[in-house]
Amino acid sequence: MLLGSIEAGGTKFICAIGNENCEIVDHISIPTTSFSETMAKVVQYFKRFEGMVALSIASFGPIDLDPTSPRFGYILNTPKQGWAQQDFVGYLKREFSFPIYFTTDVNGSGYGEFTASKGTKHPLDSLIYYTIGTGIGAGIMYHGQLLNGVSHPEAGHVMLNKHPLDSEFKGVCPFHDNCLEGLASGPSIEARLGMRGENVPDDHPVWQVITYYIAQALLQSTLLLRPEQIVLGGGVINPDRLVMVKQQFNQLLNNYVDVGDLDDYIVMPRVENNGSATLGNFALAKHLLA
Repeated sequence: MLLGSIEAGGTKFICAIGNENCEIVDHISIPTTSFSETMAKVVQYFKRFEGMVALSIASFGPIDLDPTSPRFGYILNTPKQGWAQQDFVGYLKREFSFPIYFTTDVNGSGYGEFTASKGTKHPLDSLIYYTIGTGIGAGIMYHGQLLNGVSHPEAGHVMLNKHPLDSEFKGVCPFHDNCLEGLASGPSIEARLGMRGENVPDDHPVWQVITYYIAQALLQSTLLLRPEQIVLGGGVINPDRLVMVKQQFNQLLNNYVDVGDLDDYIVMPRVENNGSATLGNFALAKHLLA
């Protein structure tokens, strides 16, 4: 029995084959070019493997997750050129007969972290997975289920208070001047400083600003959902910035509620090598067979 995974990003697609234990058997990286070219390469890859029984997709968005919608399985009004209003799931269903699960990239990663926790001393019932990178989003696991309403959460666009050092910066989101993604994503750092975040020293004052915004978002999530754990992934986060986020979060929370040890509450991904979404996809694909 083989399971398929697609982690669909704006830069690349990570396609993988897993076994019944959700272990990677094979994987490939496909550059995200045009819809037709990228999808043709995805199909070509999966057709190399006999015995695939299910596939799960964790995609950049926004996407339509409502199974009653005529556009279920579509990528909606994404800024990624050539990808808006494309029938992602429909394209694959015309090529394959096995069941296909469709969700957001951060939902896939959140489910992967949730699945990985089952092999630890303290398996989780609820968690929130944030990716803080080129974009910002969150996948929410609540009582063992992915939390979606009429659509998926858009946690990257919650509104924030401006940092005093950042009062003149309008953010990079075309929709909001003061949302999390506009103020704390990788492109926001480059817009402020003229250099990519990976080239900015860890002692630069901008990190106090960025981690303040992230901490505000984590405070909102904590008070609204009271998860057991918050996981921070994405290229903006490293161990030093994780410490700064915890410090800022602790000041903002001000002992209002007890979240336990912050080193256990706000963490980096437990799945190595950015593999959270792939593991989550394997697990979600396997559930399609239950």
